[in-house]
Amino acid sequence: MQKNETKSIACQGCAGAFSHLAAQSVFPTAEIVFYPTFKQALDAVAQGDSDAAVVPVENSSAGRVADIHRLLPQSDLYVTGEKFIPVRHCLLGTADAALSDVKTVLSHPQALAQCRANLTKKGLCAQAAANTAEAAKTVAERGDKSVGALASAVAAGLYGLKILETDMQDFDLNMTRFWVLECAPRKLDTKHPITSLIFKVKNVPAVLYKCLGGFATNGVNLLRIESFVDANRFFANAAFLIDVAADADSRAFQSAAGELAFFADEIKILGTYAADAVRLNGLVKQ
Repeated sequence: MQKNETKSIACQGCAGAFSHLAAQSVFPTAEIVFYPTFKQALDAVAQGDSDAAVVPVENSSAGRVADIHRLLPQSDLYVTGEKFIPVRHCLLGTADAALSDVKTVLSHPQALAQCRANLTKKGLCAQAAANTAEAAKTVAERGDKSVGALASAVAAGLYGLKILETDMQDFDLNMTRFWVLECAPRKLDTKHPITSLIFKVKNVPAVLYKCLGGFATNGVNLLRIESFVDANRFFANAAFLIDVAADADSRAFQSAAGELAFFADEIKILGTYAADAVRLNGLVKQ
């Protein structure tokens, strides 16, 4: 997909959400279509209603975004791109509100986690919402000056709210990584490929060491590793999501994956894509 083509892009949430801003950054001329849940956004792509989805994967301070690592393997979609965007949370209130009026703050759990220390310092009560922009919309609809929202400055303008304080995030370098998801993989022309995959380990001693050994011996750099368990089988063997600096079609990756298959079950390659410029410029720790 060419970024300058007008396409239909699925996002979770509503206008002004950080997913919306990320989608506009990747596809500036696209039509953005909003869905209440991540699953509905992914389903829209799988069913052909949208050409791609842009979803958050992880944040530099709050970690993994829930659900994506479980939904993506079931969707049969492919990761075809990554995008890092700086996330600067604003405390928004009604037009007649002052900072001292706000007692409760609505936002997505990830945003609340990214601003936890500042919220505690100000004595504000956090309340979860479906999305940062949905939180802003709710505050505008309620018109209660004791209730605020953590959201983007764009959301403030869209919903007629006042920015009571900027940069509510606990860390200055607060980055969220987004994935672009499509129905088919894309042929790459990049010197900096990344491949993401998920696998479940077998129940043998030192199994993770053995699973990753093939990547080391074949000179494939590991960029990220996260573990999780099957929600339906809590005591089952762990599953791992890893990112590696290699093209899935390369000889080095194929050799490493061949060794991985001896010690892992249900290996699924999520996609190969080009590293974002932010990663290459060293603003994201490798």
